[in-house]
Amino acid sequence: LGLQPDHLNSIGCSKGCSIVTHYYPPCPQPELTLGVRKHADAGILTVLLQNHMSGLQVLHDSQWFDVHPTRGGLVINVGDLLQVLSNNKFKSVKHRAISSHVGPRISVACFFSGHASLLDKPFGPIKKLISEANAPRYEEFLLKEYFAKFFASSLDTKPPIDYYKL
Repeated sequence: LGLQPDHLNSIGCSKGCSIVTHYYPPCPQPELTLGVRKHADAGILTVLLQNHMSGLQVLHDSQWFDVHPTRGGLVINVGDLLQVLSNNKFKSVKHRAISSHVGPRISVACFFSGHASLLDKPFGPIKKLISEANAPRYEEFLLKEYFAKFFASSLDTKPPIDYYKL
């Protein structure tokens, strides 16, 4: 982003993480179900550890691609909030988890969504990234309102980030 290396940390972005585990058992008819529907992560950054079973897919140019597990490797996802902070320089990625007849597939995700002290403060593109040539692409909003939209909607409706686009 061209900022000081600790800029995101200094504004509380590296705090406020939650860990979620997913267990996908073998599915006898995987063509009839989906593990997790298409979505982008709501937070700033997601660090994902997955076992040796495939199932994670990312959307690129309207086509789904498998993210093959790498032993000891981590998957890093940019979330919608980092897309807002970076004023679209970084883009969140749409992804899903598909079911399989083999398994189980296990994943552990660490979602970094900012410290709780940020919930009542205005949130938007980093001011140092805004200029006449690079106008803000999002209006400021309160994180608590954004997360309320995210958790109140299903994953296949209008993404909360879209409510704040300029």
